[in-house]
Amino acid sequence: MIELGEVLETYEMVSNENLDVRTITMGISLLDCIDPDLDRLCEKVYTKITESARDLVTVGDSIGLEYGVPVINKRISITPAAIVGGAACRCPDDFVELAKTLDRAAKEVGVNFIGGYSALVQKGMTEADRNLIESIPKALACTDCVCSSISLGSTRTGINMDAVRLMGDIVVRTAEETRDSDSIGCAKLVVFCNPPDDNPFMAGAFHGVTEADRIINVGVSGPGVVKTALSKVHGESFEVLCETIKKTAFKVTRVGQLFAKEASRRLNVPFGIVDLSLAPTPAVGDSIADILHEMGLEYAGAPGTTAALAILNDQVKKGGVMASSYVGGLSGAFIPVTEDRSMAEAAAIGALTLEKLEAMTCVCSVGLDMIAIPGDTPATTISGIIADEMAIGMVNQKTTAVRLIPVIGKGVGDFAEFGGLLGEAQIMPVNRYGCAGFVNRGGRIPAPIHSFKN
Repeated sequence: MIELGEVLETYEMVSNENLDVRTITMGISLLDCIDPDLDRLCEKVYTKITESARDLVTVGDSIGLEYGVPVINKRISITPAAIVGGAACRCPDDFVELAKTLDRAAKEVGVNFIGGYSALVQKGMTEADRNLIESIPKALACTDCVCSSISLGSTRTGINMDAVRLMGDIVVRTAEETRDSDSIGCAKLVVFCNPPDDNPFMAGAFHGVTEADRIINVGVSGPGVVKTALSKVHGESFEVLCETIKKTAFKVTRVGQLFAKEASRRLNVPFGIVDLSLAPTPAVGDSIADILHEMGLEYAGAPGTTAALAILNDQVKKGGVMASSYVGGLSGAFIPVTEDRSMAEAAAIGALTLEKLEAMTCVCSVGLDMIAIPGDTPATTISGIIADEMAIGMVNQKTTAVRLIPVIGKGVGDFAEFGGLLGEAQIMPVNRYGCAGFVNRGGRIPAPIHSFKN
């Protein structure tokens, strides 16, 4: 039986602590749309997406209204577009046409974003992979809803440094294509090591080829809920701290499990996973950095930050796996700078640096996320930063990612504004010493010795 205290607690979480279901994401396989004719391919893709997801937004909104917990985003992920378009798209401009089709379909069904304009090149690139990658700057500039992700490495295969070097150029070109809006195209572009096939969060979502034809994945959030819970045990021991985070994560994940099951039933689409990542927003009180403050740090980036983040990430996972048998995606704590008001403040005063963020990525769910850097940062430097982050993921057998935004025409201390959930932040400095001789070597960085598990 549900007790009155539990009802009031949930009400408080929603009304004052920013509890929400961050996204209901429908994964759609487009393998059956593959066609050597570009026009027929685009027609099949548009039809499959619009028919599969026609009720997604309505159902998401209705569940949120019925249960009183807002569903912030409704999204779609698709089979990596380099696979889907490989037979028909013979040049980058052909892939741009596919991107426009994805954007049109997303707008037709009313979702916020569609992810999966992607290529998996951790070991090598096909011609289709290269064409898709070359198309990214133009594709993201001429679409509104399309998000792109590229897998550059994995623990089992190593790091494709040819692709890493290429992506440095692509990030800069994407920034140039969208320079009139603070290079916002780069906010929809992320590179990965060890990407999961079932991630519901953007910009990294894609529908893995081992997934079902359609699937429902839900991403929950609630940094404000965790922060409030910790404020009630201020100064207590680490044991109490950990138990509090774990119990709170359990409650938040149960909300996600409920929504996922209900969305699955109403849409007649199988339930996939709950991603229990704590994803911040620019809203006051909805911040990972505020949790770190409550744990005893003056600012995010102070000594002890990596340890505090490790505690948070681990306890969130422990609480979540007790709440759902199907926890997946990324699951843990996100640290996007522009999307987290207090994280952006810490970066602005110099408490949080790019190097400290890199250290924090060793223990969090993703990586260097939503970081605005000077627009004149060399492409080779961006490639070097990407290579560092890919190495962290490869060696530590975890997912890592990089989403850097070189804001064309702006430098350190200037402000970049992206709006909505993407937020704003001051531009952070980047190490001024070069790495061109390293990233231009070409080839692959071999997989680490512990990758040989068979």
